[in-house]
Amino acid sequence: MGGAGVENTLLQIFPEKQRDFWRRAVSCQNRIQEIRLRAGRPIVIYREGRESYLDAQGQFTEQLCRAAEITGGELETLLQHICHYSLYAYEDELKQGFITVRGGHRVGVAGQAVLESDGRVRTIKNISFLNIRISHEVKGAADAVMPRMYGPGGALKSALILSPPGCGKTTLLRDLIRQISDGNSYGKGLTVGVVDERSEIAGSYCGVPQNDLGLRTDVLDGCPKSQGMFLLLRSMSPRVIAIDELGCREELDQLRQAAACGCRILATAHGETLGDLARRFGGDAGKWQDLFELIIFLRKENGGCVVTRMEEAGASVRWGSGEDA
Repeated sequence: MGGAGVENTLLQIFPEKQRDFWRRAVSCQNRIQEIRLRAGRPIVIYREGRESYLDAQGQFTEQLCRAAEITGGELETLLQHICHYSLYAYEDELKQGFITVRGGHRVGVAGQAVLESDGRVRTIKNISFLNIRISHEVKGAADAVMPRMYGPGGALKSALILSPPGCGKTTLLRDLIRQISDGNSYGKGLTVGVVDERSEIAGSYCGVPQNDLGLRTDVLDGCPKSQGMFLLLRSMSPRVIAIDELGCREELDQLRQAAACGCRILATAHGETLGDLARRFGGDAGKWQDLFELIIFLRKENGGCVVTRMEEAGASVRWGSGEDA
């Protein structure tokens, strides 16, 4: 999807009568990560890792005293527009805390939780906080790691991407999926099954991925990862299973089952060291080597997200400091 298309889908998030105000800001969408809207509070925009505001004319300002506020009524109108004027129809999405819209952008919501008798969240009402996270595809983000993703004869390696939040794990994973699915100079195209629990990889809208994940990729959107991996293995026969944010032992166990079925694994996880994973899942860090042949470490450096090193079969390899990941 080209830049003009992304800009258009971002502007369409807003109701017609609000678009003149937002038009200038969304024209800079390639630099925006998040738009934070809180009823009765200044509009806060995160772009290129920094916080700024919009003034009454919709122009960027660094001065809080000039920042425009969004009213409760404007926020309610915006939410109604996002939900096509039927909040009831979006209850399943709202209880998860976010709505994915056309273009793959994700709108996080917060307000008053309505609980079931068993304590589970039924929905969220009186929503007074929105976080619009802008979907960014960076084709070529995985170029720096592709040479290490394949072994002799073009055999794909299972890989884990490890970094603190906000360092580009999902961006790198997305482009890895695309290049592996389409095929590249290191290996032929493979069928990839993506379990996209929070719609962050494919950015699916009404079941259709808004991001390019390659021609041989199948996506199960909005499904818990541990269940989704089983369903894809049974129904779609993937050669590769990909998930974002590995977070619990059940998911790890299901990945092991997929590997036992002959699948290659692509996954991300929060952390800075293998010790972080060991503390989360138990056991020592070395046990990850029997599932992941390659571990890719990311961090923020010089204002960008970079691959700092890769570990393969216990050996650390330093990578160039300027590669965009």
